[in-house]
Amino acid sequence: MSFGSQTPRQKMISLMYIVLMAMLALNVSSDVLNGFTLVDESLEHTTANSAEKNREQYNALLASLNINPEKVGPWYEKAMRVQRQSDSLYNFIGELKEKIGESSADNLERSSFVMFSPRTGQADELAQQIKAYKSEVLSQIDNPIQKKIIEDNLTLDMHKLFEGTPVAAAVTLLSKLQSDIRYAEGEVLHTLTQDIDMGDLRVNQINAFVIPSSQYVVRGSKMSAQIVLAAVDSTQRPQIFIGDKALPESAHGLYETVCNTTGEFTIKGHLELNQGDGEVIRRDFSQSYTVIDPSATVSASLMNVLYAGYDNPISISVPGVANGQVQASIVNGNGSLTRTANGYVARPTNVGQEAVIRVTANMDGRPTTMGEYAYRVRQLPDPSPFIEYNDNGVMKRYKGGAGLSKAALMNTDGIVAAIDDGLLNIGFQVLGFETVFFDNMGNAVPEVSQGANFSSRQKDMFRRLSRGKRFYISRVRAKGPDGVERLLPTTLEVIIN
Repeated sequence: MSFGSQTPRQKMISLMYIVLMAMLALNVSSDVLNGFTLVDESLEHTTANSAEKNREQYNALLASLNINPEKVGPWYEKAMRVQRQSDSLYNFIGELKEKIGESSADNLERSSFVMFSPRTGQADELAQQIKAYKSEVLSQIDNPIQKKIIEDNLTLDMHKLFEGTPVAAAVTLLSKLQSDIRYAEGEVLHTLTQDIDMGDLRVNQINAFVIPSSQYVVRGSKMSAQIVLAAVDSTQRPQIFIGDKALPESAHGLYETVCNTTGEFTIKGHLELNQGDGEVIRRDFSQSYTVIDPSATVSASLMNVLYAGYDNPISISVPGVANGQVQASIVNGNGSLTRTANGYVARPTNVGQEAVIRVTANMDGRPTTMGEYAYRVRQLPDPSPFIEYNDNGVMKRYKGGAGLSKAALMNTDGIVAAIDDGLLNIGFQVLGFETVFFDNMGNAVPEVSQGANFSSRQKDMFRRLSRGKRFYISRVRAKGPDGVERLLPTTLEVIIN
């Protein structure tokens, strides 16, 4: 019978367990990371296009200012203020991308550190800047459809988006936010341009615009866009052509198409408006948008493994979709998945069988599958026994290998058992254990406890121990939250100092 705190073999197994957990925590698919990189590149391309269109509108306003400074001046000043605010927020987000991007693409901790570190976290600053920017932008827009689109785009749940999110995903989410800022900036410019009587600025200032509900569409959902002609008489409706096909007048300028293929696409067409003198004005338009595959972020709060019979915390989110529009369930019959105030709790039942989590989101009024994610299911590992004692008001855990004061031992009711390895902290119920003392002749004297507390005979033996003496706690029986009773292989050596 060995009475050491751990045998070399047990120490090797513990080390292998820690290394395995670290590997599982880093088990992020390279295909997923590559997908985020492709989406990020497409986002930056689309953002650059939006920025270029905004610059064209600023130039048009400047040209109008030169023609009629008295009338255009107030609108031009508003445009310059929006430009400054947009550039300020856009550049701040760019700095966050650089900070987060300093780590590897699959790092799950970097975005949480940058955004939520107690002293230097940037989440609150970002939220405040977005709130101020959104308030300013919405105050400049009257169209309720435009206001709702911008409100939805700039309403973010920081913890859902950035806590435990891989670097590649966090950078992509920030790129989308930058694109939404350029989009909102463009909508304000559209409004300011419409507020000016464009008839005073001659016909060449009449422009066609496409207002998409979103520039990013999940494959299988619907892309919607409002097509308008700025500064026209509201009693005259232009005829709209998508390619060579006329949009029905009953659509009132609303164009919709189902997107079944991923990639970057462009709506192209022209508007025709009859003038009173019989002349027809034609204005071309184009608007790019990106169709992406359905995706969701699912992460076990502990690691990429679930334990049978245990409530495993799970975080689930879909970028760009409100939490209330996201649903998830275990679809292969291995346990249950329950929504909680802070996320979800997965409780699988069968060890060795994967638990498959399916995530769906309400897109355009219908459920769309965003992905399925398989997790290994294992039995909870064995806990370790220890003595929990009060040290000047601070609760400590004695795990052997050092001295324990006799006073602390006498003031302790019994032993406890828990998984306490830095990754998990799960308590077990102690059903019984054995203490082994050695008399002056070297004979082993075992004493058995039928529960977690020390028996009166064990307490009597403690009183007889002098400094430097030791005894052993072994044959600990414990039951975990999974209901499995087990005999712990670990022996606890207690040294009296």
